[in-house]
Amino acid sequence: MAIWSDLTNDVLEYITSFLSFPDRYRFGAVCRNWRSVSKSKQYPPTPQLPWLVIEEEKETRKRKFYSLSDDKHYSIEIPELHGRYICGSSHGWLFAVDIKITGILINPFTREYFELPSFPPFYKDEDVDTLIEKVPCDYVGGPRNYTFEEMQIRIVSKAILSHDPKERSDFTAMIMFGEMNTPAFWRPGDLCWTVVDGQKGSLYDITYFKGNFYVLSPVNVLFLVDFEPEPKLREVGPQLEVEGVAQEQYLIDFDGNLLLIERFCECVEKNKITTIGFNVIEPNLEENILYEWYDIDGYALFVGRNSSIYVNASHFRKCKKNGIYFTHITDPLDVCDDLGVYDMTDKKISKFYSVEVFPTPVGSPVWLTPNPW
Repeated sequence: MAIWSDLTNDVLEYITSFLSFPDRYRFGAVCRNWRSVSKSKQYPPTPQLPWLVIEEEKETRKRKFYSLSDDKHYSIEIPELHGRYICGSSHGWLFAVDIKITGILINPFTREYFELPSFPPFYKDEDVDTLIEKVPCDYVGGPRNYTFEEMQIRIVSKAILSHDPKERSDFTAMIMFGEMNTPAFWRPGDLCWTVVDGQKGSLYDITYFKGNFYVLSPVNVLFLVDFEPEPKLREVGPQLEVEGVAQEQYLIDFDGNLLLIERFCECVEKNKITTIGFNVIEPNLEENILYEWYDIDGYALFVGRNSSIYVNASHFRKCKKNGIYFTHITDPLDVCDDLGVYDMTDKKISKFYSVEVFPTPVGSPVWLTPNPW
């Protein structure tokens, strides 16, 4: 009978490549040698189910996470996130804003991070003269009738990366900020954010697809971010003729296909909305044809304030095939529990968490794919 302690490191390293992030952490807690093996990068890690980043615990100031794979919460000490609001995630990295309206880009499990420049100023109203003469001293360009805490939550609506910063140092970070969800980008070494010109109205979502950033407007017009000679939005293709009015829309690079995900909601009581369904559409920009997808070939999607994620559901025991996992989209200052999973097969919505492990969230929880390797 084999003795675990007699296994060679190369065998142990191969075993860890099949473990989920929580199990890999437990593996490393067995002994010093196994801890060293657990940090090895000899074999690529198994695909990971996204985690849900929730609020900070007031007593301990630890950041709380929810793991879908084992239906548990984990509280992790991450000092760099103390007091910061999570406004987005991409490639396993979090965008976080503090009450002085400064931001960081951080990998919460390796604690590698980048200090981000001050965000561009934005105004609540187009007519500056109508703004209340109450100016936060550290952010004179912002809406003058918001507190620091309110601005911290409202300043950035979406934030994504072109690449994983651990794999490419020449990555680009793109945000949508302010009342109009204006796009702006930053690259390592830049001293400030660069605002992208050419915006004609408020925007919905942004994604990175085949070497370009694509932006979606509420009237279903797609724009490409053209960086040369000056950064601007360039319309690509005619307006997409989509039926119905979606509450939210998301763009995603789904295995080499650019997909548009529509989210429909209804108001169930004052200031509270509930998600009732989704449509998945593939636009053909050259021919202005929309192809509706009735399933996603056994995959699962994860949408919300994060850069949209997809996984092969067959790789995970607790992942619904053809499911769209979503977090709530109401005003981030409200408390809401509109989280669930939509089954594209039977058109039904169910909860993806156990009642006993789900806390009342503050703001919008954010999906994050663990990337500690």
